Formats: sequence, structure tokens, C-alpha cells
Amino acid sequence: MKNQKKHLTREKSLFIFLLLIVIVILSKLFFLQIVNASELKARGATFRDNSKTMVYERGMIIDAQGNILAKSVKAKDIYADPKTLLSVLEKKSNNKKELDQNIQKIASDIAQILEKENSVIYELLTKDLSWVSLARQVDIDKANQVAELGIPGIGFTDTYKRVYPSNTMYSSILGIVNMAGDGVEGLEYYYNDELKGETEFIEGANSDDEHKKKQIGSTKSIGYNLILTIDSTVQHLVEQSLDDIVDKYIPERVVILAMEPSSGKILGMGSRPTFDPNNYINTSVNDRKNLAISMIYEPGSTFKIITGAAAIEEKIVTADQIFYDPGYYIVGSKRITNWDSYFRSYGNISFAEGMRLSSNVVLAQIANIMGKEVFYTYLKSFGFGSKTKIDIAGEEQGLLINIDKVKSLELATMSFGQANLVTPIQLLSAICAVANGGKLMQPYLLDKITTKDNYTVFQNNPKLVRQVISESTSAIMTDILVSVVDEGTGGRAKIPGIKVAGKTGTAQKIDPKTGAYSEKDFIVSFVAYAPADNPKIAVLVVIDSPRAEIIQGGTLAGPYAKNIIESTLQYYGIPVAANTQSYINNNLSKNITENKQPQDKPTIEHLEKGEVLVPDLKGLTMRQVGEELGKLDLRYNFSGTGLAVEQFPESGQIVNQGDTITVIFSDNPYED
Repeated sequence: MKNQKKHLTREKSLFIFLLLIVIVILSKLFFLQIVNASELKARGATFRDNSKTMVYERGMIIDAQGNILAKSVKAKDIYADPKTLLSVLEKKSNNKKELDQNIQKIASDIAQILEKENSVIYELLTKDLSWVSLARQVDIDKANQVAELGIPGIGFTDTYKRVYPSNTMYSSILGIVNMAGDGVEGLEYYYNDELKGETEFIEGANSDDEHKKKQIGSTKSIGYNLILTIDSTVQHLVEQSLDDIVDKYIPERVVILAMEPSSGKILGMGSRPTFDPNNYINTSVNDRKNLAISMIYEPGSTFKIITGAAAIEEKIVTADQIFYDPGYYIVGSKRITNWDSYFRSYGNISFAEGMRLSSNVVLAQIANIMGKEVFYTYLKSFGFGSKTKIDIAGEEQGLLINIDKVKSLELATMSFGQANLVTPIQLLSAICAVANGGKLMQPYLLDKITTKDNYTVFQNNPKLVRQVISESTSAIMTDILVSVVDEGTGGRAKIPGIKVAGKTGTAQKIDPKTGAYSEKDFIVSFVAYAPADNPKIAVLVVIDSPRAEIIQGGTLAGPYAKNIIESTLQYYGIPVAANTQSYINNNLSKNITENKQPQDKPTIEHLEKGEVLVPDLKGLTMRQVGEELGKLDLRYNFSGTGLAVEQFPESGQIVNQGDTITVIFSDNPYED
């Protein structure tokens, strides 16, 4: 019996002991998972972030001239242990009021250095936690200032901060990096693995040897550098032009894109609105969009280049072929007109003349002869309706109407740039194919990838997508586009001593309220390349909803395309006329026509080919004004009724044929 009682006593003691262990474990779990859960989650999340940002230095992004566009610099994350701080301060304080004053003072000192609100730091320092984050990616100097305060419970961890020395310049190209050190937009996202060093390159890799590039599991200590095709001289011209357009015309959006036609290299790319990637948290997603690859719009008459090239390639039309243009073209129950059909008709004109005059009627007839099947074959061959696969995040693919839904009216309007939607990168890539002998090249931004020691591990090369048209078709279309600049609506892009090929575009926008084309909102554009016989640069300027007296692509966008091309050719050492002005270091705010005009009042003797003097229209009826402007190949923009009382530009000014004159009419011309 005694042995049995001893046995039961031992079992009872063991049971009680095990029960106590279970109670201790459950109590600890309750404390960790319930009482202290928020603190542990916060610490765990931050430690995970720190492990990402501390282990490597992200590679640099550098332009073609060796300028650093993005780099990582050493920084500090600053955290605090509020419980430790409180414990130390309680020993030094006589009462709660003094304790709170001490915490307020510490919070104020830290907030002043970190440029934060006192209340924000105070709230963090008074939390009932053992760990809180005070600031991320703090400059070393500021972190040292905080450290010198000698505050108990304040700690630091090493990290890196992404810095963009050019601020807003290049911003839509570069994109941004988040707090965890990962690229989330633009080139930073597209080449994130390379910049982080998580891609391994085998010696001799190039753009045609993708199998020589592979992902690796572990993170290296430093990322690779990206060397871009972007040229800082061209980019400066692009940025200056963008700023000037915004100042002058207050548009909703602006895009300028510059490309090397023979290779597909992007030389310059920019848009407005813009943002500063150093402070992207305070920006909107729309401000950060790269409109050169994401803006979808109806291109208007710049698209006539594509229609014309397809028709010539198919031998449907020749440059000298005659078409009858009475100012309108009937398609079913609809009437297609030209911009100047109100006061004149062209009659019998050649295809080349139709391009110079930007005749919708001629292009609609050509599309009708070509048919939608052939037309769509070329649209897709030129790359419309699909992405160009440019090496940057955020590209859109535009929109082609389903061919089964295309009737005669849609086919006609598509021929002159309505109905289908394109992106700027699509359009310029396609027009570069017309410029370079018919080769559609894949556009690209990356030239090569190097190590920190400047050893090249990957060299990019131009990539031919397909041969779209023949060299002979390319030459014919180029000659026609040169005549558009020399004799037609593109006169503002003329460069003395250089053959420039170009085309204007003025497209009505769809009114979202009515679903019909707006009478007041337009997207104006101009595309050009030069030298025409061996183009080194092609430029597209797109201005969405400009506010100006004259809304016309050649007038508003043409001078900027000219300035960029002209200055780039001078920079390349390609000779232009001796008296040609350079815009490389100049502010682009002066209108190019102002530089041509002499000090005295212009006369007929001052006119160059394609230029006219604006007549005095005041006192004339609307019909008389239309006839006068029609004789000079000038467009019009009328408002009001009665007799002409105001005009812009004023009489006696020099303008190019095809420019638009704004005329205001009044039923009482003598009224103030």
C-alpha cells in the first residue's frame, strides 16, 4: 500500500509540474500573440524591409555622355525604443509633468533635424512599444546630427537611398524606387534585377544572346550600371521645348520624342506633366506617366504618311497620279471634307500635291482603292495595334478597330488619322521605317550594361523587326514629305541648307459628353526627320488641347521639331547654312518667325518660298475673307457674324502657306 501511495504522489507531482509548464507556455504565447502583437508585427515588417535595403548598392543609370541620372547613396534608417527611453527619463524626472516636458524637448530636437512635425515624433516616442520607426533613408549628415543628441533608445541601421541628380529631367524615363529598394516604374522597374545585381551575365552576352543572361537566387553586394542611348544634349532640347510649350499654350499634355531612324535608338524622350523622382510620394500616378509610350490618341494627318507609303508600295498610286478633289468626298450618307472646303476646292491635283495640301479627300479615295484587307496588312506590319516592345515599363498598345467592323466610312477616316488610336512611340517608329529605307526597328533605351568597374557585361544592338516597304517606296515618300516642308503646310520646319521631311497633324478630340468630335479641343502634332536622304534624327511633337489663337500642327508644333533637329545636326557636326541660329544653349521662347523678320515692315521682297503676307481683312464679309485667304493658301478660324473687326496675326505679318488666320466678326463693327 505504501509503495502504491508513493507512486500516486509522484504521478500527481509530475502532473502538477507539467501543468505549470503548460500554463507558463500559454501565458507567454498570450503575451506575444495578443498583448504585444502590434509591436512584433511592426518590428518584423521593418526588419524585413531593412534586410532588402541593406544588402546591396543599386547600380547607377547613366546617359550616353556619361552623366549620372540615378544612383544609390548611403543612408540610415532611424528607430527608437520608447520603453527604454521612458525608463531612462523617469529616473531623471521628478514628476509626470517634467517627464512629459523632457519627451517634448527630445521630440522637438529630432523633428527639427528630420524636418518633421513635433507631434508626429512625440506620438511615436510615447507609444507603449519597444520599437518604432522614426524615419527611413535619412541622409548621413542628418543621421549623425540625431546621433550627436545622445538620446537613449535611439538606434540606426545602414541602408541606401536612391538619388536623381537631374530632378525632373528624365523622370518619366527613369521611374522610381520604393522604400524597399525595388524599382516600381520606368527603367527602374524594367531593369530592376540588373540594377539590383540579381541577374548574372556570362561574358560576351549581347542583345542577340538572351540565353547568356540568367536569374540567380542570391542577392549580390552591388548592382550593375545601365548606360542609356539618351543623349543629354538632345534631352536638354526636348526639355526646353516642353517647358516653352507649357508656358505658351497651357496644354493638357505634351509629348516630344526623338529617335535615330536607322537603329531605333531613343535620343530624347519627355512629356508634361512631370514630377521629381526624389519626392515621388507627393505626386500622382498621372503625373508620373511616360506619355511617349502610354498616351493613346488619334494621330490626325501625320498618319497620312503611313497610308501613302502603303499605297505606293502596292503600286496603287504614284506621286504624280491625279485625283479629283472638289473639297468633299461622299461615303454612303456621310460627307468627308477638307479643312478649307468652306471656301475652295482643289479640283484635279496629284497625290504629292494632296499630301502637301493635307487633303483628306485624296487620302480617302486612295484608301477606298486599296481596300481594308490590304490596308490592315500594312497597319499591322508597321506595328500599329501592338506594343513596340521598347525596354521600359508602362507601354500601351494603342487600338485598331476590329477589321470585321470596318465599313467604307471607317476606312476613309482611318486613312487620314481618325478612328484608330496610336501611341507616340508607335507612330514615330513607323515613320522612321519610312525614313530609313523601309525597316521597322525596335526602339530601345539601353545601350549596354556594365559593372561598377566599367566592364561591359551586356551590349545591346539594333533589332530589325521586319522590312515593311521597299527602299524605293521610302525614297518616294521622303521626297513627297520634303515638298510638304518646302512648299506645303510644314513650312515652319524648314532648315536652311538641310532637306527636312515632315508632316503636320491637327486632329479633333472626341467630346466625352457628346461622343462626337469637339469643335474647340484639338491634338496638334508635327513629325519630321533630317537630313532627308540620310536621316540622323526623327522628332515627333504632340500637343494636347493647346490654348492659342491659331490651332494648327505646323504652326504650334512645327517650330519645336525644327529647333530640336536643327540644333542636334549642329551638335553632330552636320553642316547647315552659315546663318542658321543654334538653339542648343538658347531659351526656346522666341517664335522662329520673329528671328526671320527684319526690323522694318515686311514687304513682298522679304518673302521666302512658301511664305505670304497676311492681308488686311477688316471690314470684309465672311465670304470675302474666305476668298482672300483661299487665294493665299491660308486656313481660317472664324468666330462671330457680320463684318471682320479683328484678325490674328495682324495684316502685314509673314506666315507660311497653310497657317491659320483667326478672324473675329461683329454685326456692329463700330461698337467698342
